[in-house]
Amino acid sequence: MWINLSKVLSEQHQTVNETVRVEMDRTKNKHGDFLISHKEPVHVVVEHSKGKELRILADTKMTLRLPCDRCLREVDQTLILQAEKYVDLAKSETEQLEELDDSYFIDGYNLDVELLLSAMVLEDWPSKILCQEDCRGICSICGKNQNEGSCDCKDTVGDIRMSMIGDIFQNFKEV
Repeated sequence: MWINLSKVLSEQHQTVNETVRVEMDRTKNKHGDFLISHKEPVHVVVEHSKGKELRILADTKMTLRLPCDRCLREVDQTLILQAEKYVDLAKSETEQLEELDDSYFIDGYNLDVELLLSAMVLEDWPSKILCQEDCRGICSICGKNQNEGSCDCKDTVGDIRMSMIGDIFQNFKEV
């Protein structure tokens, strides 16, 4: 998905106001590769700010299928994505890298909406993903989902840092 920015970069500095259909079915980032189960079109506004600086506004809503942080069961997580970015196209590539500029999703006179969306998803990534508020997680011994019922495992380890002390007590246990 590309949006042509030649109108906004011309002498008249016309605003680009487009609603683009999201074509991607998955999003990939440092957390993994995730299915997009629902997506709405992206509304993008690009306007001239000053010099060769652009102001980019984008908003959309999408639902990702993500694993629960405790039990790993997949759950739908809706993200409301909104971004306001300022990009200075007059900067050299070295300056952009030094300042961690957001212009990597602009190639020449085109805006790559998929790269912009990927950045927006990463910025709005939920800090905690739970299938339910009282998720009990998985058993650390057998891996059974504790939400589906408890297992017969006895959690003898507790805190791993204290396992050596537990071994000492086991070895010198009085009969």
